Amino acid sequence: MCGIVAYIGHREAYPIILKGLKRLEYRGYDSAGVALVNNGLNVYKKKGRVAELEESVVGKDLHSNIGIGHTRWATHGEPSDRNAHPHVSANGKLAMIHNGIIENYAQLKKDLQNKGYQFKSDTDTEVLLNFIEDIQRNNQCTLEEALRIALKRVTGAYVIVLIDAEHPDTLIAARKGSPLVIGVGKGEHFLASDASPIIEYTKEVVYVNDYELAILRGDELILKNLGNEKLTPYIQKLDLELAAIEKGGYDHFMLKEIFEQPDTIFDCLRGRLDATAGTITMSGVQNYLEQLVNAPRIIIIACGTSWHAGLVAEYVIEELCRIPVEVEYASEFRYRNPIVRKGDVIIAISQSGETADTIVAIEKAKEQGAIIFGILNVVGSSIARISHAGAYTHAGPEIGVASTKAFTAQLVVLTMVALKIAHAKKSISEELYSTLLKELHEVPGKAATILKDTDAIKKIAEKYKDAANALYLGRGYNFPIALEGALKLKEISYIHAEGYPAAEMKHGPIALVDASLSVYFVATKDTYYEKVVSNIQEIKARKGKVIAVISEGDETIGPMADDVMIIPEAHEIVAPMLSVIPLQLLSYYTGVARGLDVDKPRNLAKSVTVE
Repeated sequence: MCGIVAYIGHREAYPIILKGLKRLEYRGYDSAGVALVNNGLNVYKKKGRVAELEESVVGKDLHSNIGIGHTRWATHGEPSDRNAHPHVSANGKLAMIHNGIIENYAQLKKDLQNKGYQFKSDTDTEVLLNFIEDIQRNNQCTLEEALRIALKRVTGAYVIVLIDAEHPDTLIAARKGSPLVIGVGKGEHFLASDASPIIEYTKEVVYVNDYELAILRGDELILKNLGNEKLTPYIQKLDLELAAIEKGGYDHFMLKEIFEQPDTIFDCLRGRLDATAGTITMSGVQNYLEQLVNAPRIIIIACGTSWHAGLVAEYVIEELCRIPVEVEYASEFRYRNPIVRKGDVIIAISQSGETADTIVAIEKAKEQGAIIFGILNVVGSSIARISHAGAYTHAGPEIGVASTKAFTAQLVVLTMVALKIAHAKKSISEELYSTLLKELHEVPGKAATILKDTDAIKKIAEKYKDAANALYLGRGYNFPIALEGALKLKEISYIHAEGYPAAEMKHGPIALVDASLSVYFVATKDTYYEKVVSNIQEIKARKGKVIAVISEGDETIGPMADDVMIIPEAHEIVAPMLSVIPLQLLSYYTGVARGLDVDKPRNLAKSVTVE
């Protein structure tokens, strides 16, 4: 969950690393640091944001053609200068940055302390670094060989990058379970946790696989496995533009990404959906269509916002395809010895494609004979490589920590997958199939309509910004949207919020209702509409504040509610793609009104690559 940047070549390393750290700050931002080789090893690190590191090195000699940089999201040890990366080995010659968790660090640390090693930080990273140094010293071997030996003895996840003061022409990196991409330039190489720091320098990249080592010099890239066998690097072309990772005039990335949704949903549909011809073209589905149509059940595995997308998909797939669906938290699925049979289909949903729990969960299911289908946003990510097939969401880079456009794109892809299976299975009528294709085709335009005038939502946010608690309620397809709305408010504003099925309100949560409680209903016109109207009346009878997302033209809920957010009418299967947008805006404007950094909420990181 940390950001890693490194450079070796003919340019000044520090400016490249600093700019890269700023672009990766969404991955971790409680401390930052750099290490450069310039007449010895020079390490600069600081608690706080990258800007504070930048201020602290003013006046320092930062000249170097090699360097490593890191933004941290704390796991072992509180955010502090001493726990910030890079860490330096006991002999002062090696510096290392690390993303991941070394699970057996405590025993390694005890063994090293018995040998006289002393530690300056609370991190597992410093333990691993001194373990590597100890192996190198005792075996009189190269750093590369010491690293290979060390990684065979540690358990856990890692991306590590090392520099050696005695070999200022070489970077060494290794990966297991966390992402690492190498940019290949002319006489130079760039390393990063994702492609965003690399894109302005080169579009040729190599994605490092698990259990691989990379030895990098300005004009040389050597890839090896832990058995010291050389591998052939597979160079790919980046499909990413620099403008996609800039704010583009918006105050925050989150706002930019909310407003990009008409375009990202269109991009998701483009080349796939032809409402006029009545076709959906998805090669990943087509190649496994027989297995999908005949699947005895589908298990959806995800975390956080992606889990909410999975819940919507459960309703859609069961309704249209008549296949039993289970939606699992990846973190629970991987540990509870689940029953997975050959022929089961696992749909793994992940924005980053690097979610640690999801990766382990699908690897486990794959071993048991399941078919793995990935719904992902990042091309070349770990889950993409593990999956048998899948579909990309084409949402583009999402920099804001709280997911917005990636979520709506996931809903679109999952709905198209369901429709393609249902049409092949003949489990829905041609009339409903045609209607839903037409409805999907209209989603980008309807999303743009919601975003044309957001002043009403902004006023609602300012009105309720000081609330201590909030309750989000919805039924059917809108129940997961209530969960997602509550999650967004928690993430961005730090207001305690809970989501429930509206019918469950009477089974406990109604005890919370009084004049101080804000209750948000997702109440669009659907099968459950009359039931939701009754639930609203129950809240009003207890003097709760009702804020509702309603369909255009609704003349029933509008007069009942204290405030409303209006979306265009849509079929209930498609409506969640629209009803979530006002809730995203509400959380954004609430966070801004409370003076918070909405792009970097406290304690959160974008890509959860550790348990």
